[in-house]
Amino acid sequence: MTASPSEPLAARMRPVSIDEVVGQDHILGEGKLLRRVIEADRLTNVIFYGPPGCGKTTLAEVIAKTTRRSFVRLSGVIAGVADIRRICERARQELGGQGTILFVDEIHRFNKSQQDVLLPYVEDGTVVLVGATTHNPGFFINTPLTSRSLVFELHALEPADVAKLLKRALDDKERGFGAIPSSIDSDALDFLSTICDGDARHALTALEIAMRSTAPDDSGVVRLTLDVIQECVQRRQVKYDKNEDGHYDTISAFIKSIRGSDPDAAVYWLGKMLVAGEDPRFIARRLVISASEDIGNADPRGISVAVAAMQACEFVGMPECAINLSQAATYLACAPKSNASCMAISEAMADIESGAVQAVPEHLKNKHVKAIGSAEVTEYKYPHAFANHYVEQAYMSAPKNYYRPTDQGYEATMAKRIAALRG
Repeated sequence: MTASPSEPLAARMRPVSIDEVVGQDHILGEGKLLRRVIEADRLTNVIFYGPPGCGKTTLAEVIAKTTRRSFVRLSGVIAGVADIRRICERARQELGGQGTILFVDEIHRFNKSQQDVLLPYVEDGTVVLVGATTHNPGFFINTPLTSRSLVFELHALEPADVAKLLKRALDDKERGFGAIPSSIDSDALDFLSTICDGDARHALTALEIAMRSTAPDDSGVVRLTLDVIQECVQRRQVKYDKNEDGHYDTISAFIKSIRGSDPDAAVYWLGKMLVAGEDPRFIARRLVISASEDIGNADPRGISVAVAAMQACEFVGMPECAINLSQAATYLACAPKSNASCMAISEAMADIESGAVQAVPEHLKNKHVKAIGSAEVTEYKYPHAFANHYVEQAYMSAPKNYYRPTDQGYEATMAKRIAALRG
């Protein structure tokens, strides 16, 4: 196959058959469903979901080269409602033929109106939809479309898979650099295969830059050393789509690491967010929440540490406030844990929202006056006037136990005190 030299290497090296696809054995291995339907040209509506450079568009191109049906491409970035209607109406007119496969790259970019326009054509079989997205379809694609499609999740490529693609690009004389004498050091290959985080496009782009910018040595061989590859990669790309999947997945891992008392994991996810450019104030806000949600009264100092870190972020700023955030994250991760306060307010609010709201008892009201129809005034008992600053009296007309202290940290001391007072 002859490729245009003006095309990027990643595009030129795109597999032309399913056997050339590297990785994704969980859906493309021998006997797997996706492989069977592609080879039999029996494809139904599918959505490919996975990180950049894992092979979503590659699979669509393989389908285009193996199917006997018409194959039409649309970009979720630039296609509008008129484009969708025009293509689908043409497909409807050609139903007497083999049918039409409509590939929508970055389908998550379609807004609700665009997806609603596409739905009837998918529903009646006018087109077979092949969508590709880096975003969770459950959040970014309408339920009617996902319910009519098979969703295949693709994984980031393993370093060994990326290395295989890089070697193929260096050896291929028609699409790659096989016509140019070259060599790549093993440490350089290992570095590039690992640093790209499973993104084949990123790895091939770095390789192309290295090949085109490195002069041959005296023997006419382009030698790719570790220094050359590191220079071409520059800075490691961190997969972290702010305000999208990478953002929420990483902050989730961060908070769950704190909740799970793993300070090492907490610092790692904190570091990832900071390197990726996350707003430190967002991280600080989540630490303040975690201090009450996950630590609570097991260590009442936790919220003080978290609030102090939040204030430090405002006062100090990056990069130094990373130290403040690290201190707070490791403190909270190592602190004893209790969600008793969190559960208490959740249960109380749920009762209020689902049942009758209790009236304030007469003796707790702001003005202590004789109630209408009552023979006497119920007096409020001032706790400080009694021994141990405590006196038994009703504070709810229908008492219920919401706060149940645990035996963790300082909360165990609180539990003993409450139990002693209630005797």
